[in-house]
Amino acid sequence: MRHLPYIGSGPYCYANSFAMMFGEHAPSTAVIEFATGSPFGMQMLGGALPLFDPHGWNPDAGFDGALAALGWRSDRSCGGSAGEALERLHDALAHGPAWIGPVEMGYFRHQPGMTGPIQADHYVVALAIEDGCVLMHDPQGFPYATLPLADFMAAWAADTVDYGAPYTLRTGFTRVSAVSETEAIRAALPAAARWLAMDPQRPVPAGTLGNADAAEALADRLLDGCDDALRMHLIHFAVRVGARRASDAAACLARAGCPQAAAVAAEQARYIGALQHPLVTRRDASAAQCLRRLAPTYSRLLAALRAES
Repeated sequence: MRHLPYIGSGPYCYANSFAMMFGEHAPSTAVIEFATGSPFGMQMLGGALPLFDPHGWNPDAGFDGALAALGWRSDRSCGGSAGEALERLHDALAHGPAWIGPVEMGYFRHQPGMTGPIQADHYVVALAIEDGCVLMHDPQGFPYATLPLADFMAAWAADTVDYGAPYTLRTGFTRVSAVSETEAIRAALPAAARWLAMDPQRPVPAGTLGNADAAEALADRLLDGCDDALRMHLIHFAVRVGARRASDAAACLARAGCPQAAAVAAEQARYIGALQHPLVTRRDASAAQCLRRLAPTYSRLLAALRAES
């Protein structure tokens, strides 16, 4: 079956925030996501939290590599007290929009159902501070959203996010070289292979599993009994973003002249996407079968990448 790239809604806050900061020179979100390295692996963080991204990867770890591949630079600041962070934000917004994140999405009370921390990271673009509120583009589906400063600062502290630093702010996005989308994809291929090979070995919580081991472990967990928290994480976030990442990777690899790797990535997208219905309908044995089919594709994708790049 010919791979048809997906276009539509989904939890792509990271790539969407990048694209907003890049403005008129923004590549597609598919290329941005590819450049971050996120499609190249799977992990069970601490042996418990499944994520369809590489062993040891997080959005902060993918940021600088993505900027370099895409031909951009930016300035980063973080830490300090809440007052100091708010002063930095005021200063930044005097010159234009600011990338904000990670934040704890549960404090974003403009999103229906959000009443407090849910240990979910998120990224937004802040536009202004007006009348005691932060005006922002929230790529979860809320352009020009407003949020009271108290809630915004609680979210920005990111106390419940297990990576990054509190009050992280990125500004000064500057295009340093004109890089085509195909050039950016090819520039990101070496990092993609390193992520798939689980190299470099980044610090991870004890018990973290990667790639085939992660897929097999999640399959076993589903068969042992999928609790509601795990099911909600999978059906509302992990499966949706994982299938889209793999689909975008397949399209990008094809553009870069890597047909074998593209075919494997498209296969991964189908296996991950096929998890959604059985997980929602609690047919966990069927979901486990999808994961066992997915498991060997990670080594196959690495072999194809090494052969074609």
